[in-house]
Amino acid sequence: MAKVILKKKVDVETNAPSDVKSYARKIWLAGLGAYTKVGQEGSEYVQELIKAGQAVESKGKKVVTEKLEAANAEIDEAKSEVSTFKGKVELQLDKVERAFDTRIASALNRIGIPSKHDVETLSAKLDELTALLERVARKS
Repeated sequence: MAKVILKKKVDVETNAPSDVKSYARKIWLAGLGAYTKVGQEGSEYVQELIKAGQAVESKGKKVVTEKLEAANAEIDEAKSEVSTFKGKVELQLDKVERAFDTRIASALNRIGIPSKHDVETLSAKLDELTALLERVARKS
């Protein structure tokens, strides 16, 4: 029984180099076949990839354009709202300013300080009197 096992081992060892050569040759032929097939079908595959890429690119550009237009519309709407709000705020500030000026003028008038209008009126009267005095002085 021991002899049979040894005989089988010897057979396996003698067949091993030829099996390795056979597998190596098959691997080599498979590589050559893959290279040839890629050479034949590779350009077609690349063209398909290019078409797929172009389709994705155009869809992406369309989505980006739509989003950009929507964002610009929202910005324009916000600008319009801000300008409307700004006009209302300016109007309210003008009212507050006028009310403040009126109250200050009233308070100053109560304590006897003349207003800008009073000073301008008085200045105009002084100019008239100065001119009248100059005319009188020339005549004499």
